[in-house]
Amino acid sequence: MLFSNPMLGLRCETNIEWIKRVASNPALLLPDHAHCEKKAATMAISLLNNYPSRKELVEEMSELAIEEMSHFRMVLKKMDGRGISLTYDTGDSYAQALHSMIRKQEPQKFLDKLIVASLIEARSCERFQLLSEHVPDPDLRDFYKSLLASEARHRNTFLKLARLYFPEDDVATRLNEFEIFEAELVSGLKSEMVMHG
Repeated sequence: MLFSNPMLGLRCETNIEWIKRVASNPALLLPDHAHCEKKAATMAISLLNNYPSRKELVEEMSELAIEEMSHFRMVLKKMDGRGISLTYDTGDSYAQALHSMIRKQEPQKFLDKLIVASLIEARSCERFQLLSEHVPDPDLRDFYKSLLASEARHRNTFLKLARLYFPEDDVATRLNEFEIFEAELVSGLKSEMVMHG
């Protein structure tokens, strides 16, 4: 276990085997990273489509979608410089497991979506921190370091919106439940060559 930041709301650290494996050839992680950025933009657009009357949400998600797509383009540029092509997106079992816990009825569904998004951003921030400290490629180290602040900000944006639209106690209770589930999920990951592996 290499890194922990309670500010991110993460109850467990990434397995040291993940960073060891990724550090051996970090460029192989780039296609999956690109898909993660693309899916983050898609998720933001989905939220503003599904909740168009939430003015603050629409404003925040429109900005977030633009920023995530700019990150997607940045990853593509890193891939192009290394002769790596974008692969088919095979899915993200980590994110899928979190999404499976989202309740079906509104408004609970809305709250859960915001919390899940916040946790995915938090875990990405933790992974970027590890990459910025441990990959041997200095260009990629600097690249991941440059993304840390935005990932942390995105995490906080989703929690800010949750607290805007829902009572603090409801947010705290559900966030605690998801943080526990996320920690158990991460503890069982197989340290695969993917961003959330």
